[in-house]
Amino acid sequence: MPTALQDGMGHPATTPPGLQAIPPRLRYRVIVASTIGNAFEWFDFTVFGLFTIIISRQFFPAESSTNSLLLGTATLGIAFFFRPIGGIVFGLYADRMGRKSAVANMVLLMALGSAMIAFVPGYHVIGISAPVLVVVARIIQGFSAGGEFGGATSLLIEYAPPQQRGFYGSFQMCSQALAITFAGFAAYALSIWLSASSLNAWGWRLPFLFGVLVGPVGYYIRKRLRESPEFEAYRTSHPDRTLAGFRNMFVSNGRSLVSGFGLTVAATISFYVTFIYMPIFADRELHLPLADASLSTIMSGILLVGLCPFTGYLSDRWNRKRMLVLAMALYALVAFGLTAYLLRAPSLAHFILLQFISALCIGFIWGPYPTAVTEVFPVGVRSTSVSLIYNFSVMLFGGLAPLIITWLVKLTGNPMSPAYYIVCGVAISLLSYGLFSRDPRTHSAITP
Repeated sequence: MPTALQDGMGHPATTPPGLQAIPPRLRYRVIVASTIGNAFEWFDFTVFGLFTIIISRQFFPAESSTNSLLLGTATLGIAFFFRPIGGIVFGLYADRMGRKSAVANMVLLMALGSAMIAFVPGYHVIGISAPVLVVVARIIQGFSAGGEFGGATSLLIEYAPPQQRGFYGSFQMCSQALAITFAGFAAYALSIWLSASSLNAWGWRLPFLFGVLVGPVGYYIRKRLRESPEFEAYRTSHPDRTLAGFRNMFVSNGRSLVSGFGLTVAATISFYVTFIYMPIFADRELHLPLADASLSTIMSGILLVGLCPFTGYLSDRWNRKRMLVLAMALYALVAFGLTAYLLRAPSLAHFILLQFISALCIGFIWGPYPTAVTEVFPVGVRSTSVSLIYNFSVMLFGGLAPLIITWLVKLTGNPMSPAYYIVCGVAISLLSYGLFSRDPRTHSAITP
């Protein structure tokens, strides 16, 4: 087991310039600011998925409920085509101008997208303009979310002591778990407190209004942060920063790009299949009420909020790669076995069991994941590199998952399609991450 002065792979850890002088209170402030701001971002992005069925009926009426849902999940997925663009734009901005300003501006952009969704009238009021405006809002949200992971994770691990990078980085996924919990609670509470007609008519808009209100709060919190000392040292030593680092990134860090892309496949399908699609699955295939499915999501989110920092902490003392490979393999086995069991004996208790046990496995992926894909890149291209691999992987395997699975179920009539999707995605992760990942290098702030 590594000592306290070793990194997550058992190698001696070095301290970047200026990091030793950071008071603990400032480090905790960065964790809180990043986590809260991140949770606001992902709440706005996640709640659309949980209300996809209602939004589909409001904005995409079709000759059948399945076709309407296909249009709704396509709108959910369209944001992901713009996430890589936002990731590159905000990543370059964060690598050239600083992490703090980039992550602050993202919150405001996400709030704008939420405001559009909250206030745009339905199809029966303004016709084709309604779905067009919703699509534009999702594009804005996708552009904003594209830079969030790379910028916020870079900020977290650059403030972390080298022997605690896994713990600090885990708060990126802890914030996403918070978003799941808040979004699930919103769906559950509204389903319980409002009648079906009120929920469909206007109740579903309330979570988006909440996202609009908290946007300025997230901006204020993040603007008060101090730039990371590692990036400040890099900026001082490279006053004439150019795009050469971005061009060289593909040559010098190709192996890390491939392994990070592959690892992200398992991380993203665990989110979008288990917590976004499965509540839709519970409604469509198991005929469970939305409130019951949302309750399961809340329970899983609460579990992950506590589990991610713990597994991130463990990854600083154990081998990160081995931990991730074992967790991914176990997640695929659990998802396949429990989905088959749920279909043989459908009930709310079995659905909760599926999500809860899956969340246990996911926690051991999510905790070490942000640091594993971030620490291997030099500070000069770190935010851009992570944004690039994260958003392309999420676009291809995460955001489109509800649409692809809905289409597969319609095409084949096989309700096991979500489990097959998870197993295939994990297989890709195990292959690419297992073959191309390497021991993380501790980059100094002057690494280009």
